[in-house]
Amino acid sequence: MAGMNIILPAMGEGVIEATITKWLVKPGAEVKEDDPIVEVATDKVDSEIPAPTDGIISQIMAQEGSVVKVGETIAVIASNASSGPEVQEAVRKEVERINETIKEVREEIKTEQIASREIKSRTPLGKFLSPLVRNIAARENISHAELDSIKGSGMDGRITRDDVILYLEMKNKKPEIPAETQISQAPAITTQKGDEIVEMDRVRKIIAEHMVMSKRTSPHVTSFIDADVTGLVKWRNSVKDKYLAREGQKLTLTPVFIDAAARALAEFPMINISVDGNNIIRKRNINIGMATALPDGNLIVPVIRNANEKNLTGLALAVNDLAERARNNKLKPDEITGGTFTLTNFGSYNNLTGTPIINQPQVAILGTGAVRKMPAVLETPEGDVIAIRSIMILSLSYDHRVIDGALAGKFLNRIKEILENYSPDKV
Repeated sequence: MAGMNIILPAMGEGVIEATITKWLVKPGAEVKEDDPIVEVATDKVDSEIPAPTDGIISQIMAQEGSVVKVGETIAVIASNASSGPEVQEAVRKEVERINETIKEVREEIKTEQIASREIKSRTPLGKFLSPLVRNIAARENISHAELDSIKGSGMDGRITRDDVILYLEMKNKKPEIPAETQISQAPAITTQKGDEIVEMDRVRKIIAEHMVMSKRTSPHVTSFIDADVTGLVKWRNSVKDKYLAREGQKLTLTPVFIDAAARALAEFPMINISVDGNNIIRKRNINIGMATALPDGNLIVPVIRNANEKNLTGLALAVNDLAERARNNKLKPDEITGGTFTLTNFGSYNNLTGTPIINQPQVAILGTGAVRKMPAVLETPEGDVIAIRSIMILSLSYDHRVIDGALAGKFLNRIKEILENYSPDKV
């Protein structure tokens, strides 16, 4: 009976470890290939790890609550049959992904070490700096002048690792605000009899921190425009039954909105960017995230990669698949990372519009409101007339550090034009 190690797979961009939250099987359990066997959690998403092959779980190596590095063994599965070519190829690819993650981490460490070597071993005042202290200084961007200001607790006044960490803690500590100036602080919350206290779950805490961080990072501005999507609605109504019969899935407006956003981003690449200090990073790929509500009330943003390279059918299938797996906690960690732009559909709940918060490190997010029949003024050769049209409101929140109103306005208007004259490449 051959045995195979089950390793913690690569968990997405920038993720090198995960917490084992719940084992779904016990030693001795028989499993089929792709059966979920364990639930894990990272700082990005909760996920399930499937069995790599048919077999029997012979040993569990990582207990619930433990933190495991990518590439470490979490269990052993015994199989009566030797691994076939497909399993071997899957293992080979996973090992390649893990090696790539390890390589990236080592490159980061190497960069820090190079930077630390560029820092002299003594400060201008002659204080000795050990390699460890220089490495921390390089990573935290502490200047020689700052190091000179640190009082060393080591032998002969030498600056130790603990001295530098204490300095960083004091430097980053928020100053106490006198009581008379705390007007803008959040007021203290009082409870009364009958009030219920519900602690935020882990995902809600992460969302809250991410939203607050986004507002602190980017000066948000939101622009609005309405779009007459009468033609689009008529077209969808004319093809949705045929699409359902052919694909077995509904054709909603969400993939159309994503298609329009992808086309506009290709024309306005300075919306498809991120900010790194004083540098603007223009993204090569157009990866669009779609905000998806979960049954527990939380939110997740799965990403459609290279959205501009997919036709409407491809986008529709991707939207339906990601939304379904998001609601059933079946997303893989790398399916919620790498987005360059986000769409949130307020219209799903019959809301007219909203001012969405940017999904960092992106610089813009599109909100789509409900489509409503409304009276509108139309220009005709015989003069203006009032007609019943299908109207929706589009909103674009953007980072005013790098996107001005003119660029945002042109981009938003281009999406309006695409939707008002929509013609899919293929359905």
